[in-house]
Amino acid sequence: MPILHRELLLDIFGYTEFRGPQEAIIDHVSAGGDALVLMPTGGGKSLCYQIPALARQQAGHGVTIVISPLIALMHDQVGALLEAGVDAAYLNSSLSSEASYALEKRLLSGSITMLYAAPERVTNPRFLAQLDSLYERGLLSLFAIDEAHCVSQWGHDFRPEYRALSVLHERFASVPRVALTATADELTREDMIERLQLQEAAKFVSSFDRPNIRYRLVEKKDPTQQLLRFIRNEHTGDAGIVYCQSRKKVEDIAQTLSNEGIPALPYHAGLDAGVRQANQDRFLREDGLVMVATIAFGMGIDKPDVRFVAHLDMPKNIEAYYQETGRAGRDGAPANAWMSYGLQDVVNQRRMIDESPAGEDFKSIMRGKLDALLTLAESIDCRRVQLLRYFGEDCRQFSDEPPLGKLVPSGGGVGREATSVGAKFMCGNCDNCLNPPDLWDGTDAARKLLSTIYRVQQHSGISFGAGHIMDILRGKKTEKVTQFGHEAISTFGIGATLSETQLRSVLRQLIANGALNINAAAFNTLQLNDASREVLKGNIQVMLRESEAASATRGMGSKAKRSATSATKTANAVLDAAGERRFASLKAWRAEVAREHNLPAYVIFHDATLIAIAQRAPLQLSDLDGISGIGAKKLTAYGDEVLRAVR
Repeated sequence: MPILHRELLLDIFGYTEFRGPQEAIIDHVSAGGDALVLMPTGGGKSLCYQIPALARQQAGHGVTIVISPLIALMHDQVGALLEAGVDAAYLNSSLSSEASYALEKRLLSGSITMLYAAPERVTNPRFLAQLDSLYERGLLSLFAIDEAHCVSQWGHDFRPEYRALSVLHERFASVPRVALTATADELTREDMIERLQLQEAAKFVSSFDRPNIRYRLVEKKDPTQQLLRFIRNEHTGDAGIVYCQSRKKVEDIAQTLSNEGIPALPYHAGLDAGVRQANQDRFLREDGLVMVATIAFGMGIDKPDVRFVAHLDMPKNIEAYYQETGRAGRDGAPANAWMSYGLQDVVNQRRMIDESPAGEDFKSIMRGKLDALLTLAESIDCRRVQLLRYFGEDCRQFSDEPPLGKLVPSGGGVGREATSVGAKFMCGNCDNCLNPPDLWDGTDAARKLLSTIYRVQQHSGISFGAGHIMDILRGKKTEKVTQFGHEAISTFGIGATLSETQLRSVLRQLIANGALNINAAAFNTLQLNDASREVLKGNIQVMLRESEAASATRGMGSKAKRSATSATKTANAVLDAAGERRFASLKAWRAEVAREHNLPAYVIFHDATLIAIAQRAPLQLSDLDGISGIGAKKLTAYGDEVLRAVR
């Protein structure tokens, strides 16, 4: 069987070697074993069920059912399989009743290799009856559950309809199941295993590291201008995704980018369905477009050449952040993950959690997940290490030394453990590693802030928000300060030398380090906790990263700009002038074929394949042998046309 798997890999998909744990997963599933597969975006999850589907059909086991949540994703994946010569199809609402009926007849014959369907379709009584018929005749080969994190209430894309997939194990016990996802922390994994009844399944957890992605998180100052500078300086002409929290902001940013000469499209659930689909199709099929979207956009987006993902608002947790940033650089070439964030982002996310109708246990876990993201944002250490640790991955590849403390005990106090800039955990491809942030002793500023919060509450018997506390500390006699008599508080004006930007940075970092709470249910007021008292007593030294505004002269600096620019150079830098002309000709040919087939260009051939062809300058069909991405079917279908395009 392993020999067959390698033959399928080469003949159908045009690859000579498996990546990471792919081969072990494929061997296990092809032999009839259940599996839970966690593999990062771009890691090759699809092959982990596509090759077993082919192998098991050749062995007479029949049809593989692939559960996929999105019609657009099914369309493109089936299109790619048909291009490779695989008999695949999708069954969804985009088909006419006549086409659906004809497809169901083919399904019942057991001749289709892979059928893609949504969870609602798979658990429909009529469809289950059709699966019963296949099962009784031994023609139901495999269930592949894609985006399996959707089954978990702790996942960032929870979809209740996924819960009904437990029927697969109950009704078709002998049919193997493989559940696949790119993002799941330990809690989500446990929920997936329980809900899908995969307790006996083999667990394959790949590294979550995406070394080609450069992570950069910046303090929000003027986010629209910050975004414009980022795109102009580093990603002119590149495809990218910009995430915003609200629909209105999506439309405003898309319009602003377009007005500034950056081709951009909006995407959110409030748009007409036809407009949404048209915008998504354009993004997938055209070069250099920027999609500005809410989280409604992204799942299953296979576009390989997205060079950046930007967040103008903080996501709700690290899983969402990782999933969304993972849509950049699927082709393995350098890409950027950029985010601007501020204290208001934290307040907004906490309010959404606290105002949700969920139970308190759920809310508590969601708050913890948000705190973890804020800790990542305010970290003074390697971003990659923080991400990998969150997903339970060993980070010793970056260091052989233990982490140091960020809140440093200075007299027996206890602080939240976090890594510091002094540790050797460095990936070399994030902002903190490339340009370690300046640190300053924020103990005095922190104690002044916390003391003001304490004295205000003692004076008035109620808590107040960040803006009012900062006004008191800076000695501003606002109407509200006067109304409550807070100019009489002993800390009034003792922080006059601290700017509002500095104080907001101190507040965020105290919240991130667990030394201050926000009560979103009580109008986003600030509340002290046990760690706050340790800081107030002088038991903890608070070392903080300098705000961007305070270090503007240093900032990311020219060094960062140079390194970021070099990081986004495409792989076709290996081509000489003649090779560039061949590459351009091949791209033009590919675009024509893609339009004819109504498919994204990368489904025909990835850029990496075209670059390899342009570099080799083939004169005859045999010269195309061994080029990654050219399988037997594509060689037959396109070989002569490729040679003409090269000539």
